Amino acid sequence: MSKDQLRGRIYAAEAMVYRLFERAGGAHTVQIAGAEITVPAEVRFGSLDEVRVYVDRLLALRSVRDGFERAKLPVVVRARRGSRAAHYERLTSTIAVPDNSDGRWALRELVVVHELAHHLDPVGDPSHGRSFVTTLIDLVDAVLGPESALVYRVIFGDSGLL
Repeated sequence: MSKDQLRGRIYAAEAMVYRLFERAGGAHTVQIAGAEITVPAEVRFGSLDEVRVYVDRLLALRSVRDGFERAKLPVVVRARRGSRAAHYERLTSTIAVPDNSDGRWALRELVVVHELAHHLDPVGDPSHGRSFVTTLIDLVDAVLGPESALVYRVIFGDSGLL
């Protein structure tokens, strides 16, 4: 198995989270773990500049600054060639997001939060290890609220990631 053996399972679990958010509709309510909860409307970005502003705003939030030591480190946001993936470069603290017409799927809040969680993960290796999962859920809680974090906890728990 590869060093980053949880990556595929995390991506599959996140795909379920994304679908749940998309199905929430105008009322933003979802059924999970036998409860109906309200999740926030997911932000969709129109450009990389909007992603940059969003990342800077998140890093400036008190809940993020207080909860994550690495929030003090600035993040660069750049365009990524290709359209199939977004990624984080730990050595340069860079989030790379496709912004061409085929890659616009990545210009969404949950993808950006995932990449920012890589930046905030205190361990960082493997990049999708248990520390990343905890960091991602804690970041979702700090940024999108406890209801959204519950969605991640239930789906990730059911996927064997917690």
